[in-house]
Amino acid sequence: MKRFLPSLLLFALLFVTHSAVAQDSRTITLQEAIDIALENNYQLKQAKNNLDLAEYRVKSEYADFLPSVNSSINGSRRTGQQFISDRFSEGLDPFVDITSKSISGNMSANIPVFRGFENINSLRASQQSKISEEESFQRAKEQVIFNTASNYLQVLLAMELLEIRKENLENSRKQLEQVQAQVEVGSRPTVDLYNQEAQVANDELLLTQQENTLKFNKLLLIRQLQIDPLGDYEFEIPEIEAEVSSASMQSYSLSELIDQALLSRSDLKSAIANIRTLDYQLSIAKGSLYPSVSASFGLSSSYSDQYSVLGESVGFSDQFFDQRINRSLGFSVSIPLFQNWNRMTSIQSTKVQLKNAELNLDNSRLQVIQEVTQAYNDYSSYVQQLSASEKSLKASERAFETQQERYNVGSSTLIELSQAQANYVSAQSDYTQAIYNLIFQEKLLDYYLGKLSSETVEF
Repeated sequence: MKRFLPSLLLFALLFVTHSAVAQDSRTITLQEAIDIALENNYQLKQAKNNLDLAEYRVKSEYADFLPSVNSSINGSRRTGQQFISDRFSEGLDPFVDITSKSISGNMSANIPVFRGFENINSLRASQQSKISEEESFQRAKEQVIFNTASNYLQVLLAMELLEIRKENLENSRKQLEQVQAQVEVGSRPTVDLYNQEAQVANDELLLTQQENTLKFNKLLLIRQLQIDPLGDYEFEIPEIEAEVSSASMQSYSLSELIDQALLSRSDLKSAIANIRTLDYQLSIAKGSLYPSVSASFGLSSSYSDQYSVLGESVGFSDQFFDQRINRSLGFSVSIPLFQNWNRMTSIQSTKVQLKNAELNLDNSRLQVIQEVTQAYNDYSSYVQQLSASEKSLKASERAFETQQERYNVGSSTLIELSQAQANYVSAQSDYTQAIYNLIFQEKLLDYYLGKLSSETVEF
């Protein structure tokens, strides 16, 4: 019984695990994959957190225009020799050894009148920082969409190539049956049978390799979606428009694409907003050289059980809310004279940061131009490759059919037939890859132009 119990527990654990995994089985479309990735991606969540923080900072900068208000209340109990002023006026010894109780409270308000326009510049800097975070968040979304669509495309391509491998293996097996029958009746040499068996084995190997490639690409997509890797997922194959001609390139103008990218790219907008933020920060640093003016208002009151007027004690309400109330109103001016060059160092440091940000923006613009130009050239090349691979596919298909007919009537060798079949399979793979390469390049071009969104991703 002791030996049987662990086995039973292990079986139950495996059954529960299998049931939990089986419950995760689902079919995912491209749009669902993008939505899942946008919801789960941790980098996108971090960008959203940074955006929320920027919004809080803007609210904080608005609040800096309001006065700061503080209040406090204190209570004390003192035992020992104390000075009582009323006893002094009555000609008695004012120092008495007693126990006294007192309560005091105060409220103060302070508002900056002028601080070198620091509040205004801080508000504008925080607003630009928020714009920068918004654009960074948008670019992060585009990156997630692009990566998800790219991984999804790789899965679809692997599935298409797997179907080609299956079809090729099926044709090889049928050919093997035909060769075997011909060898048995003596119309073909035995070496043809051996060669075809080797071809079938090689096609089985290629099929296995393609299955592994598909599993690997699915794992990459699942990792991109950040979902349970133990789940069973199927990915829907959308309708793909494969009809592409070189005439479609006429609608593209490289100069217009570059201008569009320079205006639309969220990362460039974020960099521009960062420069404006640093510009306002430089104004803040320069404003520290000006005098600052502030105004203050105070209200305080107190109560003591030893307080009296003309020998009569005064109650708490009369003391705290009437007789012992003090009010104050004041202005202060602070003039910076010398602070060990700290202000000048801060100004120079901000200037350097501003110059570096401008240099980074110039470099980013050049990189955008290079990316768009390369994507445009690659797109043109893939259009031509698709046209060439389509012609090659038709030619290799006719060649394979011709060699098949010639082999059936005995005017062609198995080697020639196998070579024609290999060329046909290779042409099928090239054509399929050309289609997906072109689709991928279209999405890459949209990504570099800064116009990729979950609504525009369609195959």
